[in-house]
Amino acid sequence: MKLSFIGAGNLAWHLAMAFENAAHLIREVYSRDEKNARDLISMLYDAQLQPDLNFAESESELFVLAIPDDAMEEVAAQLVLPENALVVHTSGSKSLEKLRRLMDIYSDVPVRTGVFYPLQTFSKGTRVLNFEEIPLCIEASDPESEAQLVALGQELSKIVYLVNSHERMVLHLAAVVACNFTNYLFGVAKDLVDSENLEFDLLKPLIEETVQKALDARHPALVQTGPARRGDLNTLSLHMDYLASRPELLNLYRTLSDGIRQRS
Repeated sequence: MKLSFIGAGNLAWHLAMAFENAAHLIREVYSRDEKNARDLISMLYDAQLQPDLNFAESESELFVLAIPDDAMEEVAAQLVLPENALVVHTSGSKSLEKLRRLMDIYSDVPVRTGVFYPLQTFSKGTRVLNFEEIPLCIEASDPESEAQLVALGQELSKIVYLVNSHERMVLHLAAVVACNFTNYLFGVAKDLVDSENLEFDLLKPLIEETVQKALDARHPALVQTGPARRGDLNTLSLHMDYLASRPELLNLYRTLSDGIRQRS
């Protein structure tokens, strides 16, 4: 299949190469940041820089919107596609209906719409991820497009699900909690040890064991440990006294500890 990418950020960097590794051809890459587009093109077989959002003469069959959620309408308003092209967004939170409505409003020709959402965290320039183990959430506006996207997804991943827009939003929310919030807490932990000239490496075995236990458990709450889980009020008080000069961290510590205690 021939594809074009609109957007050349973190997700596009990985997804475009995954498509090419599955023997699909990326024909064009557009980004409002031309350097990002050129950097991605340099990693691909024969992709060309697309100077604007007019793809009317493109030979691509699938157009992938790998763009920030808040840019979707701005892009849709300028996007020109071939008739009956299939355009998909890769958002966890935007509904399929949102994309369909935008295409109805702005496209001068009929196009098909869908969602191709990889449930993973991506950073440009890191190792190329193994897409076989990345869940792909598929949704489409018609059965033909759905079948096409499912077949395409199965060429990349062993984990392909039909997921509607509401279910995808809930998955995205859970992913934010499990990934973004957790990573934020890792950063807080590093700041704490750095403030006392301690090594963050001392925490890494603990972090690895904690994550692995949560993955192995029937429910992560079953392997919860720590002073809040034990009801150790003396230790909780000691920690909160230490954080008294940092009210934002004190509030965070208290909120999370209260949540653990209420669940225990």
